[in-house]
Amino acid sequence: MFEGQPKGLWALALANTGERFGYYTMIAVFALFLRANFGLSAGVAGTIYSSFLMFVYFFPLIGGMLADKFGFGKMVTTGIIVMFLGYLLLSIPLGGVDPATGKTDMVAMGAMIAALLAIGFGTGLFKGNLQVMVGNLYDDPAYSAKRDDGFSLFYMAINIGALFAPTAATKIKDWAENSLGFSGNDAYHFSFAVACVSLIVSILIYYIFRFTFRHVEGGKRAATAAQQNVPELSLKETKERMIALVLVYAVIIFFWMAFHQNGLSLTYFANEFTAQSSSGLESMWFDVFNLVMIILIIYAGFSLRDAKTGKAKAICWGIIAFAIIVLVGKYVTLEGEIAVSAPIFQHFNPFYVVALTPFSMALFAYLGRKGKAPSAPRKIAWGMIIAAFAFLVLAAFSVGLPQPQTEMGPDGYQVAKHVADQTPYLLISTYLILTFAELLLSPMGISFVTKVAPPKYKGMMMGGWFVATAIGNQLVMVGGLLWGPLPLWAVWSVFIVLCLLAALFMFAIMKRLEKVAR
Repeated sequence: MFEGQPKGLWALALANTGERFGYYTMIAVFALFLRANFGLSAGVAGTIYSSFLMFVYFFPLIGGMLADKFGFGKMVTTGIIVMFLGYLLLSIPLGGVDPATGKTDMVAMGAMIAALLAIGFGTGLFKGNLQVMVGNLYDDPAYSAKRDDGFSLFYMAINIGALFAPTAATKIKDWAENSLGFSGNDAYHFSFAVACVSLIVSILIYYIFRFTFRHVEGGKRAATAAQQNVPELSLKETKERMIALVLVYAVIIFFWMAFHQNGLSLTYFANEFTAQSSSGLESMWFDVFNLVMIILIIYAGFSLRDAKTGKAKAICWGIIAFAIIVLVGKYVTLEGEIAVSAPIFQHFNPFYVVALTPFSMALFAYLGRKGKAPSAPRKIAWGMIIAAFAFLVLAAFSVGLPQPQTEMGPDGYQVAKHVADQTPYLLISTYLILTFAELLLSPMGISFVTKVAPPKYKGMMMGGWFVATAIGNQLVMVGGLLWGPLPLWAVWSVFIVLCLLAALFMFAIMKRLEKVAR
């Protein structure tokens, strides 16, 4: 599974892991912070949240254009610095609602918006260009056949950072509130400060291991050398490829619109409609270290299958035994109930990404050997269908639930009201199904772009992928705007219909997409 990959893959993946850890730590509590700190309604908070996501994924278009001129490496480094400044500003508690007047503190709001713009622009310089560099590693004929596997491993690695983020966000907020004596709203800023530390780790990893990928950083000298080795495409071929990519972009808009409800309407659902405590076996799912033990068992199991020496097999069995002993030990020492906060549910998606990647790679490797492996466009289409099924499950169990409600909070403004105690397994299962869809769509889509994009426009076309994601993220606000006016089952049904329509469109243009991918 890990053999035969370019060395630069792991360095770039780890650099991105640090950045993603900080980003998802902030995202895990951001929507709740907006409502608590500024007293915003679900719709207004959702609009700000989705607008931020839009900027995060729109700016890679500009970042890609700049990288095509100045080099990918320079843009990645600049992006980390700009992001750091943005997170630093966001981590300063400047207030929210003036308790005397009940009005929003415009200095605090203005500083937050400035911080979000800096984070968005810095991410734009960093995110897309780093992924283009990963794709460029596979332009080498020695690695070209492993492109899809490489992006799956890259995607798995960066989700390790996202796995620990919700736990970090909630634990650090609780520590600032209970141990340091900060107010609940000010304590959120400590979660945001985590991103500053994680970015320092990212830049250290990037420069320490730079020698493994320096040849794909770009720049004028590197670009000239690369152009000599890349065959020139005709105007017709270039046009066909760019049209095919634009069609794929149109589809993924609706996936991200639905998928990124995890930080908005799905978090609202966790906060207002899901049990806030757990006990027994169920409670073990909310301890991230238990999830790490499960991941160790899975990866040691796959490594055991591939092990070629007795020593390697013994190490694998040792890891499996250790993880099982830890899990059993933690289970038999369980006592009482634990509190379950809404942001913690967001660790299930990255957990599933990391845990399921080996199974996904093994399945498609098996299909490849049989000559039945689906193309990247076909995987994307099936991903849309699976995403629709995830919301179908949620809609089915939401029938009969009351509509979202608010009540007067201690500070005198409206806050969300907890009105039901659905089993946590509903959201845990929903995230599992959504992750199946994500594994088919996101790494395969990025791989498709780096493979099909005309060489001269790789940075810009990867930026186009993120612009489509940006539009989808802006439409995430639909979940917030519908939260309250419509019954819950109707809210989820909107995403079911959109995902199915996108899948039908994808199948309708499949021949054109598979033609340019050959």
